[in-house]
Amino acid sequence: MTETVLVKPELLRWAIDRSRLPWEELLSSFPKLEQWLAGDRQPTHRQLEQFAHKTMTPLGYLFLDAPPDETLPIPDFRTVGDTPIDRPSPNLLETIQVMKRRQEWMRDYLIEEGQEPLDFVASNKQARNIVSLAARMRERLGLNTDWAEVHTTWEEALRTFRNAAERIGVLVASSAVVGLNNHRPLDPQEFRGFVLCDEYAPLVFVNAADSKSARMFTLAHELAHLWVGRDGLFNLINMMPHQDETERFCNQVAAEFLIPGHKLTERWQEANASGKPFQTIGRWYKVSPVVAARRALDLKLISKDQFFAFYQQDRDEWERRKAEEKKRPKSGGPNFYDVQDVRLGRKFAYAVVCAAREGRLLYRDAYQLTDLTGETFDRYANLLTQRMKDERR
Repeated sequence: MTETVLVKPELLRWAIDRSRLPWEELLSSFPKLEQWLAGDRQPTHRQLEQFAHKTMTPLGYLFLDAPPDETLPIPDFRTVGDTPIDRPSPNLLETIQVMKRRQEWMRDYLIEEGQEPLDFVASNKQARNIVSLAARMRERLGLNTDWAEVHTTWEEALRTFRNAAERIGVLVASSAVVGLNNHRPLDPQEFRGFVLCDEYAPLVFVNAADSKSARMFTLAHELAHLWVGRDGLFNLINMMPHQDETERFCNQVAAEFLIPGHKLTERWQEANASGKPFQTIGRWYKVSPVVAARRALDLKLISKDQFFAFYQQDRDEWERRKAEEKKRPKSGGPNFYDVQDVRLGRKFAYAVVCAAREGRLLYRDAYQLTDLTGETFDRYANLLTQRMKDERR
């Protein structure tokens, strides 16, 4: 007879709630789940291991006396309907933990390399001049007020923006899933991005499950956090920021950075004459139409009623497009190795490759830091090294 494991039903219920998985899916995987929850039967050790894996729960947690109180390691500026979100998903928690490990390694590596602290991190702790900080950010990044307009696509503009941030020392990582696990998607409604401040290895994570135009705003918002010197996690539901003063300030700086107020005011009539002003502004500045509408509201070019009417219209359109996308057959995605530059961030990835090849980092640890192993790691390392050489010529 197979031995069972004594586990408290409340811990199983906690793991289920924490996982956010559909009840039907869990019941299909574990037909005796209802009996486990009622305390009528107990799972075997193998079944409990499978349950822990399925619900993305550390196995040891299921042997505790009571569910643990999992808290985010960074300030949480997310809200839904002006109410803070009380429980982070396992996908979010693991993503933050992975990014913190990478940042800690990179910090040590850079200090060993003799890098000086980055002077822009926390350089704007006290000042609250929105226009001034946006201008200083553009200057440091080497971008002028027209930088986004010269690009024909959002993808090109986002790449330019990301590369500019990495050139000044910011680690920029972006992914739509946890690690390489396509079965663990990151929900942009839960979070759009977060920032981990550090004077040597500041890190920005952008949720790639969001649209490219929305990612532009996320990156600008998190960079503003670096200048202020404060970690943070945000989602910006309904384009309404958290009540925190610093979060609101970073929101305003990001908006000014992407859509300078004086330029939009000058061009408002031109945009309005197009019949679709927010889509037109979005194309100019490579931001989402909703960000454009919110900027128009902040500049008092439209009313709150106009903004929320457009927001709902845009949301309905987005839901319709998502529903249509699900019906379409899956097409081939981007090249796996090209995606790694964005997922890991080239600055971080190249440092890991160099350290491993120089014998300063065990390949086992390099694999753990990148989620790439064996021949996959070697091939990516070769491609990345060649790209870096080509760009220096």
